[in-house]
Amino acid sequence: MTDLHSNPAAAASAKGTLYLQFRLNQQRFALDVREVIEVLPRRPLKPIAQAPAWVAGILAHRGVLVPVVDLSALSFAQPAAERASTRLVLVRYRHEQVLGLILEQATETLRCMAQEFQPYGLDNGEAPYLGPVRQDAQGLLQRIEVDDLLTDSVRELLFPNATGQGVP
Repeated sequence: MTDLHSNPAAAASAKGTLYLQFRLNQQRFALDVREVIEVLPRRPLKPIAQAPAWVAGILAHRGVLVPVVDLSALSFAQPAAERASTRLVLVRYRHEQVLGLILEQATETLRCMAQEFQPYGLDNGEAPYLGPVRQDAQGLLQRIEVDDLLTDSVRELLFPNATGQGVP
């Protein structure tokens, strides 16, 4: 039998997964914090010519150039609002790249069991990153699948040397 008190990782796992909550267009979303590298205040970015409008630019962070996606612009064609709670969240993309996400109201976390998120029954081929949903007292919360955020052409634009930029 496992003693959860002597193993903090097992105790946390038994209580569920930790998620970073945020909003896009007044809707609630969540990221698994195991994909999060760092949460930063919003910073100035260098724009990328000829990139889709939802590619916000490039950030130089700790010696690494990080492409940044405005998730609100990607999902709802509206740039993220300039708020004190708007964050630049660095995530692991496909386990080997660092990708920045601009997220509104990214200030709270939630711990729940992963199986509480359920498929919502729509084939959203245009937005495969929109994962399953969870219902709670505040309404629906949808999980974002980081590895499914970019199309092949955008991935090639943002990560032309896929093996040249590792996760710190």
